[in-house]
Amino acid sequence: MKKIEAIIKPFKLDEVKEALHEIGLQGITVTEAKGFGRQKGHTELYRGAEYVVDFLPKVKIELVIEDDLMERAVEAIQQAAHTGRIGDGKIFVSTVEEAIRIRTGERGKEAI
Repeated sequence: MKKIEAIIKPFKLDEVKEALHEIGLQGITVTEAKGFGRQKGHTELYRGAEYVVDFLPKVKIELVIEDDLMERAVEAIQQAAHTGRIGDGKIFVSTVEEAIRIRTGERGKEAI
């Protein structure tokens, strides 16, 4: 099993969710996040005072899937989240050793 974590721009969430749904993936976890990478932050003017916005709003998507779906899921996220501009985000893939459904006690791929 693989865990995919994707940090994307918030306005791309619906497109990514739809792209994952089209390849047959339904369960995802979404978290609002703040962060910055190469784009750093930017300055804004508020009531005449200039201040730096270091952390930009992002959305973190997490999903655990079977190994054979990993490439399709990553490709779907990458295509749906792409704008071609700095700050499009990142995708991280890691191995999951075990998954357990709390309600039924199912383990492994049956739990996801």
